[in-house]
Amino acid sequence: MLLLNPNNHTREYPDDESREIMLKTIKFFEDRGKVKLLQDDFDRVWYQDFLDFVKENKIFSTLLTPTQYGGGKTRWDTYRNCEFNEILGFYGLQYWYTWQVSILGLGPIWISKNEEIKKKTAKLLEEGGIFAFGLSEQDHGADIYSTDMILKQIEEGKYTARGSKYYIGNGNKAALVSIFGKTEPSLDPKDEKYGNYVFFAVNSQHEKYECVQNLIATSSYVAEYTLHDYPITDADILATGREAWDMTLNTVNIGKFNLGWASIGICTHCLYEAINHASHRNLFNHYVTDFPHIRQLFMDSYCRLVAMKLFALRGSDYMRTASKNDRRYLLYDPMVKMKVTTQGEEVVNLLWDIIAAKGFEKNMYFSVAGRDIRALPKLEGTVHVNMALIIKFMANYFFKHAEFPEVAKQMDPQNDDFLFDQGSTKGLSKIRFHDYSKVYGSVDLSNVKIFKKQIRMFKLMLMAARPTKEQAKDIDFLLIMGEMFTLIVYGQLIIENAKIYAIEDDLLDQIFDFIVRDFSKFSLQLYSKPQATGLQRWFSKRMLKKPKVNKPRFEKIWKDHVFKLKDLYEMKP
Repeated sequence: MLLLNPNNHTREYPDDESREIMLKTIKFFEDRGKVKLLQDDFDRVWYQDFLDFVKENKIFSTLLTPTQYGGGKTRWDTYRNCEFNEILGFYGLQYWYTWQVSILGLGPIWISKNEEIKKKTAKLLEEGGIFAFGLSEQDHGADIYSTDMILKQIEEGKYTARGSKYYIGNGNKAALVSIFGKTEPSLDPKDEKYGNYVFFAVNSQHEKYECVQNLIATSSYVAEYTLHDYPITDADILATGREAWDMTLNTVNIGKFNLGWASIGICTHCLYEAINHASHRNLFNHYVTDFPHIRQLFMDSYCRLVAMKLFALRGSDYMRTASKNDRRYLLYDPMVKMKVTTQGEEVVNLLWDIIAAKGFEKNMYFSVAGRDIRALPKLEGTVHVNMALIIKFMANYFFKHAEFPEVAKQMDPQNDDFLFDQGSTKGLSKIRFHDYSKVYGSVDLSNVKIFKKQIRMFKLMLMAARPTKEQAKDIDFLLIMGEMFTLIVYGQLIIENAKIYAIEDDLLDQIFDFIVRDFSKFSLQLYSKPQATGLQRWFSKRMLKKPKVNKPRFEKIWKDHVFKLKDLYEMKP
């Protein structure tokens, strides 16, 4: 079974240690129980017991220390980190969040050339430390051009840091906070564009570090903090100039991938709760799951969730095989962040229509999941920001293919070295992709065929009626085209992974049922835009398609996949 089931966790792992970490984590939460899990959330309790568990079992240390700094006993392995992401999301976003922002805080450190601070960080991880990423500010958000954090040089090799950061997870307890700012004077006056940028590290418990407040009303701590002439030496500096600039974006590349996995965990838990409730609830002499519209809602929820996981798993493969000559991950990575998380919202919305008022009850995981699922599309860059990046790859994806060796499932127990050696963030226009049409041509399914016709019309529209200069400046217009492009990439990687994970044709065809419908929805939106040209509207009408309805296929998937989830899992009280 592709979905996480804590009662029968039989996932494939390359080593016993990885399996033990996952099973211990599941046991920790199950022993803790649902009542305490929810009560701690309602009471906004800081999850020290979870951090003590992490420390005792050296979990963050094992998972987040590159091999060369962990004595050969640790590794940064995206495959198993995805598994851990999913498990934490399954039990509560607050636990995932402290792990996620630790990953962001560690990014600049492991990318840096400062060997002493790396050794120090490995020791802090082993001692159970958590970390933070000081990038965003109240007045500027994540606009890194406009940072007001100033590192002022006092004398050779000595500085003081002054300024505030805003919305910084773990800012209350972080052993080290990686902070982005500017230097005065510039450390490289010849480089007018990047010469004054800097990344440095501080301790959140230092007397010159003021943790002002927690900005949110949950168990997580999202800090506003201020540095009051915090003393810094060269030993605390991670990078300067262009290296510091690239470090910010490369760190986000590493971290934002995790958000899709948190959504997968949350949706999986919600699906179990919903099917258990609906299958036992009798209305008008029928169980709720007997109603056709309820079955359709469950079918869409299940297929969307399976698609989310297939895509995210395949994205992990491309992250792990990335190199200077293969940067396809820079398209798939923001899609895991943007597409998978927005699909997560859709899944929870569908399930909420099924369980209705039950979703608000205090004894339901759903009561907190409905809040938390909304956060993920809005963290580490909004949907709009990530879509703006995704659109940059559209021309090369369709018109400038390159040959690459086939990427197999990447679960080998090895350190993902390239993530901390991504290099310059320039050169996106040079990135090439393998031919999507060969992937779509590898399956012969009714709804995939329909979707291929939609893809063909979309590509023709790009050739004959591409966006005008005015339309290219209209973010709202481009977002719709971006959604359509995203679905094409989404479907491609789902097909690739369906083969790897032996997904049956009926389920794959049912997944493309919603993909065809979603593409048609965006086609209609494009047709309805006032700024769309006549030719663009002509193409939009021809992209409006309905999926092939197959009742026997639907009933088979309902019986063999969806309804089988009934009573399969319920969290211990």
